[in-house]
Amino acid sequence: MSKIELISNKLVNAFIKNKLINPVPLKYSKDIKEAQKLRILCESKINWPIIGFKAGGTAIPVLKKLKEKEPFYAAIFKPNLLKNNKSIKINKFTLGIELEVCYLIKKRFFHSKKQITMTNISNYISHMAPCIEVVGYRQRKKGLKYLGDICGDFGANIKFIIGQKKRFKKIKINNLKTNISNKISKQSVSGNTNTVYKNPLNSCRFVLNKLRKDKIYLNKDFFVFTGSTVGVVPIIKKGIFKGKIEKLGTVSAKIL
Repeated sequence: MSKIELISNKLVNAFIKNKLINPVPLKYSKDIKEAQKLRILCESKINWPIIGFKAGGTAIPVLKKLKEKEPFYAAIFKPNLLKNNKSIKINKFTLGIELEVCYLIKKRFFHSKKQITMTNISNYISHMAPCIEVVGYRQRKKGLKYLGDICGDFGANIKFIIGQKKRFKKIKINNLKTNISNKISKQSVSGNTNTVYKNPLNSCRFVLNKLRKDKIYLNKDFFVFTGSTVGVVPIIKKGIFKGKIEKLGTVSAKIL
């Protein structure tokens, strides 16, 4: 059995059983291509239904700092999606919490061969919603030095919580105020949708075109999670985090 097979087996087992392993070799973090190989191999070994995909590394300043040209995407599995106000248990290797815009994409996207543009993307979206992502590793390591750190570890997604979905409508998504707060820790972090790869809709377009290029197919509607509008907010104290996106609504998660 190859080395990457052995590593992927350990990561998959940790992912399924909610456990932690020692850090994978630096090769699979430092080189984004190797991290992508590891992610794809790990995802192929999970039998849970895929309910969507996330964009990772969508802050352009962070991409420049890490010397990467573009974000990545990763599959999101059904057990990792929770309803509004649900609880999420974390550990000391959890990186933090994020506030995002997500879109529900019609399954007919997979039957179209057109390149997705900012003009035609609205033809494939049925709903949009605010969502919270808790990010962290299946490995005993902290921080982010390379984009591959999070890419290779299932996109570093722990759980997603979606607020109330709204019928998609063409609003100016590129300059909306956002905020996530926790009354117990007195945290309140503000952001803007323009930090997400120009804007969340552009991030969604990026993911859809990557899915098409990689010949990914699902026979159902699916979510696209577009990236954090507030960066990765550290969880100073546990409790209820409430996120608000202007014109879109609110979403809450209880961190245990």
